[in-house]
Amino acid sequence: MKKFRLFLVMAILVPFLSSCSYNTMVEKREAVTGQWAQVEDSYQRRMDLIGNLVETVKGAAKHENETLTAVINARANATKVTIDPTNLTEDNIKAYQMAQNNLTEALSKLMVVHEQYPDLKVNQNFLELQAQLEGTENRISVERKKFNTMAQDYNTTISTFPNNLIASMFGFEKQAYFKADEAAKSAPKVQF
Repeated sequence: MKKFRLFLVMAILVPFLSSCSYNTMVEKREAVTGQWAQVEDSYQRRMDLIGNLVETVKGAAKHENETLTAVINARANATKVTIDPTNLTEDNIKAYQMAQNNLTEALSKLMVVHEQYPDLKVNQNFLELQAQLEGTENRISVERKKFNTMAQDYNTTISTFPNNLIASMFGFEKQAYFKADEAAKSAPKVQF
């Protein structure tokens, strides 16, 4: 009789605990996907600001056509690289990050342009756009950090026992992280 009770308790308890673990994993996976949308939103904000910044600099520094063209081309290339949130692999994130890094490098050259043009330094539109871009770069950093934190939480959840058994049964896979680009180890060189 005791064995039957134990079997009955286990028959009820195991599926209940499994469904709780499964639901937790789904919630954490969705949190990672949602945070990825925040990362993309921050990058999109930067894309939107760049057009205004380029037009402002164009008006004040007509001689810097090459720099402006580089920013426009880098922005165009960066908008072409997108990732399906359900396929956030390390390679996909790396390709996305590379396109964004190219844009960051072009922007840093554009920011040096204002040093060469005193009228641009005092142009209120330029100063406001520059401040917004700096704020956007901070947002990108914050959102990427949050993404990595959520990915780590999710990866830990699906890797620990007994969740790892349930995760393997239902196809939960580890989430890739944002990693620092090799080029980020040294400051970009800006030359005109």
